[in-house]
Amino acid sequence: MSSEVASPATRSWIAGLPFYYGWVNVGIAAVAMSATLPGRTYGLGLIKEPLRAELGISDLRFNVINFWAIVVGAVCVIPIGRAIDKFGTRLVLAVVGAALGACVLLMSRAADEAELVVTLTLVRGLGQGALSVVAIALVGKWFRRRAGAAMGAFTLLLAVGFVAPIFVVEASVKSAGWRAAWEGVGLALLLGLVPLGLLFARSSPESCGVPPDEPALETQGAASMTVWAALATPSFWVYTSAATVFNLIFSALTLDNELLLQEHGLDGKQANGLVLGVLMVSGLPANVIAGALARHRPLGKLLGAGVAILAVSLLIFPLVTTLVGAAVYATLLGASGGIITVIYFAVYGHTYGRAHLGSIQATVQVLSVFASASGPVLLSFVREQNNGTALFFYSFAGIALVLAVAAWGVRPPARLIPVPERESEEVW
Repeated sequence: MSSEVASPATRSWIAGLPFYYGWVNVGIAAVAMSATLPGRTYGLGLIKEPLRAELGISDLRFNVINFWAIVVGAVCVIPIGRAIDKFGTRLVLAVVGAALGACVLLMSRAADEAELVVTLTLVRGLGQGALSVVAIALVGKWFRRRAGAAMGAFTLLLAVGFVAPIFVVEASVKSAGWRAAWEGVGLALLLGLVPLGLLFARSSPESCGVPPDEPALETQGAASMTVWAALATPSFWVYTSAATVFNLIFSALTLDNELLLQEHGLDGKQANGLVLGVLMVSGLPANVIAGALARHRPLGKLLGAGVAILAVSLLIFPLVTTLVGAAVYATLLGASGGIITVIYFAVYGHTYGRAHLGSIQATVQVLSVFASASGPVLLSFVREQNNGTALFFYSFAGIALVLAVAAWGVRPPARLIPVPERESEEVW
C-alpha cells in the first residue's frame, strides 16, 4: 500500500529528532553500496585466481562466464526499481541484502562450473545491479534541494566503504582460503546489512511524517515524472549517455591499467600503484567540490565540466611516457570521476522527482552495467585490431567532448502539473 501518511508511532520519534533523518539514510546507503563488493569486478578479483585454480577454469573461460553473468544479471534490476517505488527502500533493502547474502554463501560452496555460472550470475545481478539501485534510492528518495550535498557526502563515505572491505577480504583469502572468505562476506550481509537496514533505513520523509527536503525554487509544486516520461526527454539521454560512457571508459582503463602503462614503457606494477592512488586522492576533493557546487549550479553544466575533464585525460594518455605524465593523467581522470559520480547519483531525482526514482534509476543502472561490461572487451578489440590503444583514447575523447557540450546545453524538462507524490508507508 502507498501513502504519504505515517503511523503515529513512526512520526513521533523520527519527526521529533533535532536533525533531518535523511542524513542517516546517507550513511545506510554508503554501507549498502559498499556491500555490493561481491558483485563487483574488484571484489571478484580478490578470489578469482584461487577460485579458477580450484575449479579448473581457464582465465578466458572465467572472463566469458563473468561477462554473461553481468549481462544476464542485469535483468533483475528493472523489477527492483519498480519494487522500490511500490514498497519502499527499507523493505527492498532487506530483501535484496538477504538474497545477495544467501547467493554469496551458495557461491562459496560451488563445486563445478555449472554451479559457479548460476551463483555468479545471481551475485552480479543482486550486487552490482539491484543493491546499487537501492543504495542510490536511499538517498534520492530523501533529498531534493540538497541532493548534490547529500550525494557528495555519500561518495566521500564510499571512499572508505569501498577500500576497507578489500583489505579485510584479501587478508581472509590469504589466511583461510577463498571459500571461507566468501562465506564471511555472505554472513556479513545476512547478519549485518539486513538488520541494519531494517532498524535504521526509512523509505521517504513522507512515510515518517517528516517534511521533505524542500525542492529547488524552479521545481516547487512540480509533479514527478514516470520512467516513460523521463525516457521521452532529451536530458535523460544526455545525462545517461555521459554517465554510461564514463563507466565504459573507466572500467576498461582501470581493469587494464597495468598493461596500458607497460605499453607506454613504464614499470607496470610501480606505475599502476601510483595511478590508482592518484585516482583516489584526486577524486575525493572533486566529490566535495561537486557536492558543494551542485546546490547552486545547474547539474547539467557540472556534468558537462566533468565530462570535458574526462576528454582531456583521454587526450593526454597516449602521450604519457613518464611517471609524472601518468600522475597528471590520473589526476584528471580521478577529478572527472569525482564530479561525474556525484552528479550521476543526484541528477535523476533532482530532475524527474522522487516518486518514480527507483524505476528511472534502475533503467539507468542496466545501461551502466552493459557499458561497464563492454568497456574492457572494446579496449581489447581495438588493441588487437590496431596493435595499440591510441584509437580507443582519441575516439572516446571526441565522444566525451560532444557529450560535454550536450550536457552543458541541454535543458531539464518542465514538470508543471502538481500531482501529489505517492511514497510507500512504513509499516514496521
